[in-house]
Amino acid sequence: MTPFIFYLYELVPQSDIWETWLFTFKGGFYGSAQVAAWTLMMKVIPLALLIIWFFTCRHWWYHSILVPIAMYTYQIFGAINQEIDYVDEFQLIHLLPIMAIVIPSIYLIRAKIFNSINTINKTTQQLEDELAYKPKDIWEKIKQYF
Repeated sequence: MTPFIFYLYELVPQSDIWETWLFTFKGGFYGSAQVAAWTLMMKVIPLALLIIWFFTCRHWWYHSILVPIAMYTYQIFGAINQEIDYVDEFQLIHLLPIMAIVIPSIYLIRAKIFNSINTINKTTQQLEDELAYKPKDIWEKIKQYF
């Protein structure tokens, strides 16, 4: 379904301003509303897929998906902000705090798993099932991520 959602930008006119009965969309520094919509779709569709993957992933490493989610979120804000001359130029510097938390956490979980593999006769799937948190209702599912 995402390819069809992505190509919705072709419904946007190539003029600078796109007016509908719900909203007015201005192309801004992109020159046309269609180019602005195309740029946003290039960022929003992967972000939506990554968020779905994050909330449905059952593996122990699912927190590593937060890094590309943060990257795409930062890129969307950069694409919307019309005062920035160079979009995506310094995004790595802004992602360092997130990466500084996520990468060591993933490494420590991995080290714990491999330590357990070396001391206990369990398969990797059994260890992943042991580490997986299975919430009972939707509220516990949401709370597990925060």
